[in-house]
Amino acid sequence: MGWALAVQGAAGAISPSLPPELREPRLATLRRCLDLGAAALRAGRHALDVVELVVRELENCPHFNAGRGSVLTADGTVEMEASIMEGRTLRCGAVVGLSTVVNPISLARVLMEKTPVIYLAFDGAEAFARDQGVETKHPSYFITQDNIERLRQEKEANKLQSTKGQSPQEIPSPTDGNSRIGTVGCVAVDAAGNLASATSTGGHANKMAGRIGDTPIVGAGTYANALCAVSTTGMGEDIIRYTVARDVAAVMEHRGLPLRDAAVRVVAGMPRDTVGLVAVSATGEVCMAYNTIGMFRACATEAGHTEVGIWTDDVDANGESVSIRL
Repeated sequence: MGWALAVQGAAGAISPSLPPELREPRLATLRRCLDLGAAALRAGRHALDVVELVVRELENCPHFNAGRGSVLTADGTVEMEASIMEGRTLRCGAVVGLSTVVNPISLARVLMEKTPVIYLAFDGAEAFARDQGVETKHPSYFITQDNIERLRQEKEANKLQSTKGQSPQEIPSPTDGNSRIGTVGCVAVDAAGNLASATSTGGHANKMAGRIGDTPIVGAGTYANALCAVSTTGMGEDIIRYTVARDVAAVMEHRGLPLRDAAVRVVAGMPRDTVGLVAVSATGEVCMAYNTIGMFRACATEAGHTEVGIWTDDVDANGESVSIRL
């Protein structure tokens, strides 16, 4: 028993040839977030505070697909999503279709704590953010040159799909080796056994304007109860269909399996190359499981275990790895 946290920064077609200039800033940010979260847990902060703190840091990093780094819709706009959940109370909040909110995860928490509402979207969510004094920026703040180029690559890939009759999973990754999809998330259990999960994203590049993915869907992209906390990443529609985050908790509850076995069972039951997740249990177990080429991930425990990695052969772990590729 003890505190633990795990962080994810996207699972998907992350090529092992990903150049250092794209790889290293993300790994450095994961390490910084791990240090930030671990320090907060050591100081006795509540798990809910910790997951918000870490996800805010990831949202502020332009190298991840959330907040500042959110990918663009087919219309060249940003539509951000986020959700947060507290395990002990099952309180949760989710926001969708944001174009000006600097930290969507904080707006989701304000919604959870100040209203009886769970989901708020688009204009209503933007108006709520202004009413609550949540920090906003002009939409141009979120539209980076990297993501303009990423959108161009996706449009080219879609042309190839139309020409050759390929399925979405067969579309080549962008030429820089970057993943087409992405999410950020954090799960934590504090020293008192409180569990929390938080997830945030810009969706997937070139998505249909108005599309809603798994990230804000409680039970799909984010879930926490008295047993565990889970944050997922990957192909949103598949994650929604399989209610991945809730399924991990359900397998623990109804089959009596430990966290690792439950997570493996759920991920193994998903279509190939569709999902990754990070999870912690009330007893301080950690599991980071994925069935994709790679997943940006990190974790730390009170017992002293730390781990940062992307693929199976690059893990920097202090002790036995808690990562599983299926």
